[in-house]
Amino acid sequence: MAEAQANPVQRIGGFLQRWADWLLGLGVLGLVVVLIVPVAPAVLDVLLAINLAASLLLLLLTLNAKRSIELSTFPAILLFTTLFRLGLNIASTRLIMTHGEGGEMIRAFGEYVGGAHLAVGIVVFLLLVVIQFIVITKGSGRISEVAARFVLDAMPGKQMAIDADLNAGMIDADEARARRTAVAREAEFHGAMDGASKFVRGDAIAGLVITAINLIGGIAFGTFKGLSLSEAVDRYSKLTIGDGLVSQIPALLVSTAAAVLVTKENSGSSLGTSLLDQVSGSPRAARIAAGMLGVIGFLPGIPAVPFLVLAGALLWIGRRGAAQAAAAEAERAQGAEAAAGAAASGPDDLAELLQVDRVSLEIGYRLVPLVQESGGGLLEHIARLRRKIAQEQGLQLPPVRVRDNVRLAPNSYRILVGGSEVARGEVEPGMWLAMDQGQDGGKLEGKPAKDPAFGLPATWVAAARRDEAESRGFVTVDAASVLATHLSEVLHNQLGELVTRDDVKALLDGVKRTAPAVVEEIVPSKMSYGDVQRVLRGLLREGVPIRNLPAILEALADASARTKETEPLVEAVRQRLARTIVERHADREGTLHAVTLDPQVEVRLAAALSGGRDAEAAAATPAWMHALMERTAASVAQAAKGGKDIVLVVRSNVRRFVHELVHASMPKVSVLSYNEIQPARSVRTAATIRLEEVR
Repeated sequence: MAEAQANPVQRIGGFLQRWADWLLGLGVLGLVVVLIVPVAPAVLDVLLAINLAASLLLLLLTLNAKRSIELSTFPAILLFTTLFRLGLNIASTRLIMTHGEGGEMIRAFGEYVGGAHLAVGIVVFLLLVVIQFIVITKGSGRISEVAARFVLDAMPGKQMAIDADLNAGMIDADEARARRTAVAREAEFHGAMDGASKFVRGDAIAGLVITAINLIGGIAFGTFKGLSLSEAVDRYSKLTIGDGLVSQIPALLVSTAAAVLVTKENSGSSLGTSLLDQVSGSPRAARIAAGMLGVIGFLPGIPAVPFLVLAGALLWIGRRGAAQAAAAEAERAQGAEAAAGAAASGPDDLAELLQVDRVSLEIGYRLVPLVQESGGGLLEHIARLRRKIAQEQGLQLPPVRVRDNVRLAPNSYRILVGGSEVARGEVEPGMWLAMDQGQDGGKLEGKPAKDPAFGLPATWVAAARRDEAESRGFVTVDAASVLATHLSEVLHNQLGELVTRDDVKALLDGVKRTAPAVVEEIVPSKMSYGDVQRVLRGLLREGVPIRNLPAILEALADASARTKETEPLVEAVRQRLARTIVERHADREGTLHAVTLDPQVEVRLAAALSGGRDAEAAAATPAWMHALMERTAASVAQAAKGGKDIVLVVRSNVRRFVHELVHASMPKVSVLSYNEIQPARSVRTAATIRLEEVR
């Protein structure tokens, strides 16, 4: 019933979609038939019109495509259109040679271009062939080759960038898979276009050969059939010109479409829109050009009308660009004044002004567009970060308030926790941060900088140089992702400070729905919300997730009978969560890679921790501590080569003390006790640290 009520266009579209494979197969079979079977002049006219219409449609599709990958079937279409055009050339050649005619379209093109001046028609046709063969075909082939090489060279860098975003929590597994597929499709497309461009070049050569055959062979056949030489030259020259134009004009359109497609940037808009935006984006240049054209138009002997019209058009473009720039600047200024407007707030706003955000991000006015972007903007990155922390750490991160601050530099930002600044940085909107991955890609042209999250040397490069940077082994990250990565690292380090008593109550209320007994046993009879909060903070500071809250509460219920101090309670919980801790650091085979301390070093640390002095233990002097940390850092760095996750394993009685020492200089290194590594399938000791020579 619904199909009966559909309009004719919908019914035709549905029919084509259902039988698309059959129609494509019949079309390819028809191409082969045209190559072999003679075609009537009327049928040839229809096929030539279809060829011209398809070529024009293909050019318009490429001009309106937002991304080159949208026409991923273009290489196959190029093959079929080339084969179709060659089939029509053979069919028209057969008609010209056998009957001395090629149909109405060929005759009309030949008469219109050749007319009374046959030599002029031949020259115009040859110029068209030269443009097609030397300029368009050769240029598009070279561009296809270079584009394919750059895209293939940049694939490893793009894959590493996707992996980095996935590891940082800015994208999930599904989006990472989709982005990898897009990168692979782009590489396949440009590789196919590199090969398909050879069809265009071969088609141009075949057109020249067929034209020569039509002209020479046609004149010979004409004189053989009784025509005079002048009559044969006139008839077959016009037919040759008409046949060449009917085939070369669609070929020129398709070659132009191929060149446009491989040179198109992935700007998210059509070529016409991008061109107008970029030209109007430089209003000063447009106004200067308009003034120069106006001066040329008033020179003696120069036709004034064309130059004055062009000058007026450029002047209009310049004014349009200036108006757009002013509107964008006003929008940025309006956003920048939002924070300043709070100073003039009335009494009803004072309560809101007194509130302190648990987590907030203040940005300069030039970074406001990063917040307003859709599909990869800063707000989307923050939403993904909150989901990742909830899934991995078991803590619901409080909302991150983003606001502009006119007192900051335009490209700067700062991260605040509890109203106090904990980190700040600077990014370049519209540019990409290129970081060397150890492949020694050389020096890039751009603005030297440091990665705000990890302090690594990097370079801000323009978007036009992104592919070059990736092809040289650099990983490129956009400004929003750089800021989000810095925010992620800061919040992971500050998770322990973000847990409030209200958060603890909400977590315990959630556990009470599934395990009410352990909650009723521990709160409030054995521990208060504040006691549980201090334990959870201690776990999060050391990177231990609190997702398995029932197991944590059971460990606290057992250990709280012996002590109420926070540090022993944290150690008791860590031993209960030993399997979870080991799984976070073990490799795929379940092997834990560890660096250990010599027993004499551990005895010396234990003596320093207890405040007494073992008879056999030397004093732990500051120089000895400093040497120990330097030796530990060197051993961990050497063992971590190859991407291994290295942990430091010590006795349980000194684990907390060693963690405090290590965390100051090596915050990413986890310190485990021997009791906690028991669930590991195997433990591989990479190094043992000894310091007998240091006193």
